[in-house]
Amino acid sequence: MTSPHRAHIAMFSIAAHGHVNPSLEVIRELVARGHRVSYAIPAAFADKVAGTGAEPVIYTSTLPMDDADAWGTELIDNLEPFLADGVQALPQLAEAFENDRPDLVISDITSYPAPILARRWGVPYIQLSPNLVAWEGYDEEVAAPQNAQLAGSERGRAYLARFQAWLDENGMGVPVDRFVAHPDRAIVLIPKALQLFADRVDESVYTFVGACQGERADQGEWERPAGAEKVLLVSLGSANTKQPAFYRECVEAFGGLPGWHVVLQIGKFVDPSELGEIPGNVEVHPWVPQLAILKKADAFITHAGAGGSQEGLATGTPMVAVPLAVDQFGNADTLVSLGVARRLSMEEATAKALREAVTGLVADPEVARRGEEIKREMAKEGGTRQAADIIEAALPATDS
Repeated sequence: MTSPHRAHIAMFSIAAHGHVNPSLEVIRELVARGHRVSYAIPAAFADKVAGTGAEPVIYTSTLPMDDADAWGTELIDNLEPFLADGVQALPQLAEAFENDRPDLVISDITSYPAPILARRWGVPYIQLSPNLVAWEGYDEEVAAPQNAQLAGSERGRAYLARFQAWLDENGMGVPVDRFVAHPDRAIVLIPKALQLFADRVDESVYTFVGACQGERADQGEWERPAGAEKVLLVSLGSANTKQPAFYRECVEAFGGLPGWHVVLQIGKFVDPSELGEIPGNVEVHPWVPQLAILKKADAFITHAGAGGSQEGLATGTPMVAVPLAVDQFGNADTLVSLGVARRLSMEEATAKALREAVTGLVADPEVARRGEEIKREMAKEGGTRQAADIIEAALPATDS
């Protein structure tokens, strides 16, 4: 007979808020259920991980997380760093767990060593996806054009060959496309409403559990200022925040606007002095407790990352989406199709356009109705407990 047991679970991720934050409540729940969780992460996120009760396993990463300009502008610029990091991290992680093998491995989509180590150790592996997953037709509609682009340059061909050789050396026995986009089992940490072509996703592989947000009390609280009739949060996340011209447009659009209070997050790459004179109704910060503010906000200007998008949906906050990279464009289109957002390109995001988009959304009763409807639907999704249930169900059985 089998019985639940205290297991050792290993989690792997990179030092990026958008990839760590979605997993934290799941880890906290697994620890609360009595499991020992080792969380492989660079040192910058060790304290955040330790706050869940997991044990940080520190490894050195080569990803240029503190240099926004290092990522370049082409597809290959955004792919090569993850492969290079995975190749150099694999022996570090193998050594770290050599005498402490886990019973099961889970990881963010960016952790290439995780499924390799799970196979090497002969233990189950589950991917935790913080954003969109592949659907039936994804290979033809997305992967094939990307591969054609890569195959069209010597650098792209070298990348694909290097990646495949690494997989073959480690006995994975799968092509690069399948390794990257087609895990055998995945928990999707976004609401189904955000998934493109959700009706074409194989739910025997991918289980949508929705937002696993928790209370995030450790991030701090935020109080709505007295007299603020409307509150606007502006945030482009944590990575592509080097956008001083955009922030100046936001200040011009809403600075001094009667009844409005603005919380402007500018990240760590921009100095407030670059924004000029800051009106009294605008507060500027490198980082803010986003979820705490959204619970009290009336509108949200966002880059439409997976985390921000689902937080906006979960709080029923109308959004103006200004996508900058990768899945953000698809997320922005989805938010618009749901009836809770308007989309502007960075080039279109002038003070006039931003002001018109935000005030128009807030004044539209249909936007408010759809926001509340989606908020209720999301509250019914399985969330943290379902994610933990799926992980526990995959643990190897033990005799009692």
